[in-house]
Amino acid sequence: MFDLEIELPNTPGSLSKMGRVLGDAKVSVEGGVAWVVGDVGVAHFLFACGDRASRALSDAGFRVLASREVVTVRLKQDVPGQLGMLTGRMAEHGVNIQTLYSDHDNQLIIVPDDLENAQVVAREWIEEFS
Repeated sequence: MFDLEIELPNTPGSLSKMGRVLGDAKVSVEGGVAWVVGDVGVAHFLFACGDRASRALSDAGFRVLASREVVTVRLKQDVPGQLGMLTGRMAEHGVNIQTLYSDHDNQLIIVPDDLENAQVVAREWIEEFS
């Protein structure tokens, strides 16, 4: 899975246009988040096929700032403190989390600065808490 960081105009209809472009390209959004900083919209959306999504968006005039492979883990919602535990382990392994959100399957999506170490932590986490 890939996280695309997308710059969006801070105008009504920007997300709608983005969604239509992806739909026309037959690319499904698997999760994401969007917000406005100053006068610029920033979105992080999750795709199974990051290259197809990036091409479709770029061809339509959207600025794709980055495409990054993600790490996914599932937290046990009935166990308080799991987010702090998991992100603490990431920090102990020198992983800085660039972006964090959830997908449509209620999995935590982590965009790390160090994919390899983040994958190690995620594997250990899954073994311990699955």
